[in-house]
Amino acid sequence: LLDESLFENIVKGIESRALSAQQLQLEITETTVMADPRQALSVMRRLSRYGIQFSIDDFGTGYSSLEYLKRLPVHEVKIDKTFVQNVTKNSDDAAIVKSTIDLAHQLGLRVTAEGVETAEAMQLLVAWGCDKLQGYRIAPAMTIEEFNHKFRTHAIDVSALLRSDGI
Repeated sequence: LLDESLFENIVKGIESRALSAQQLQLEITETTVMADPRQALSVMRRLSRYGIQFSIDDFGTGYSSLEYLKRLPVHEVKIDKTFVQNVTKNSDDAAIVKSTIDLAHQLGLRVTAEGVETAEAMQLLVAWGCDKLQGYRIAPAMTIEEFNHKFRTHAIDVSALLRSDGI
């Protein structure tokens, strides 16, 4: 976001591959924005007007996350795994996660929960209306080659995973 040529480079990359800007979502962290907030906001607004979407990664771990929800052209927040991993065991984490989901939805944002590792956490997050889940309960980290193989062979069957957990 601090590179003056970022916008032009992204546009060239999208156009050279005959893609749509809406197919690209960039994840940013507060640290990135805080390095130069004015420059970052300027670049983000240009990219957003072009159709690129933004997600705030590791949401809840920084110092001014709520300010970003108001000012930055973001479409999604990703709740940091430090809150999600203990959501069924720690009432404070549960309150933070549920409140974040509710707040983000009130602001028209999508929500992804990072670090989903148990069926119980998955069920709770789905019940609270979390839009996306990410973590080892869904699938372990893998290379693009592994993902393509699993995708082609239907080895990742999320609907079966959800049914087996009673969701």
